[in-house]
Amino acid sequence: MRLRLDLAYDGSAFHGWARQPGLRTVQGELEAALDTVLRTSGTTLTVAGRTDTGVHARGQVAHVDLDDDALDRMSTRAEPASTDALLRRVNGVVAADVRLHRVAEAPAGFDARFGALWRRYAYRIADDPALVDPLSRSHVVAWPRALDLDAMNEASAHLLGLHDFAAFCKKRAGATTIRSLTGLGWERVDGILVATVQADAFCHSMVRSLVGALTVVGEGRREAAWLAEVLSAKERDSAIIVAHAHGLTLEEVAYPEDADLEAQATGARRRRTLGD
Repeated sequence: MRLRLDLAYDGSAFHGWARQPGLRTVQGELEAALDTVLRTSGTTLTVAGRTDTGVHARGQVAHVDLDDDALDRMSTRAEPASTDALLRRVNGVVAADVRLHRVAEAPAGFDARFGALWRRYAYRIADDPALVDPLSRSHVVAWPRALDLDAMNEASAHLLGLHDFAAFCKKRAGATTIRSLTGLGWERVDGILVATVQADAFCHSMVRSLVGALTVVGEGRREAAWLAEVLSAKERDSAIIVAHAHGLTLEEVAYPEDADLEAQATGARRRRTLGD
């Protein structure tokens, strides 16, 4: 039996999503909670997108494979076994900075990682001292200089589409840096700069590197067309910074209709090329 888990977490006190010995991680916390509730050991979660240390999630998705009778083993007279009971009990075990929002039996062919059509992130910046709120400091970055919204949107347009984003990724052996960036834009929401970044998938540090590069343009230190040059060069420019982790939130992961889940997962496993 495969279950889909929809969840959220404040990444401030986590060393990212992925399980690491001796460190508190979202995956480690949830897997331990599931083992406690289900009286199992070695439960393993597969996630839509691994987040780094300090990064938050509002719309994360994971799946877990269990024995067919796993839920039955947690049944009591007071509460019959169900996915709702599992959600309630796991939330009763984990700390308040991670919450399951939904647990449901996954449709055939569902894969939280490979079945996703796209992931959408938001990055939030307060570039006006009057808008720096200590109560939101864990998810809004305080920027010391004013940023030009129009210039950043002009620069963002150069990055949309299917490209090799090697200049904005930490390279990993055997991993492709080709991605389809379907959305990248900035707006002000109650004065706060909010970037929306959407792609079929992201490589390591890609979103934070894109944001860091765009702030260089926003400060007027580079022209908008500079980012097109960086993208074409496929090499990291020394002017690009990796933006702080705590401004980043995974907002949503989208999946196709149930009938198309298996085909999507199969296609996503193929190594990307610019000819795709």
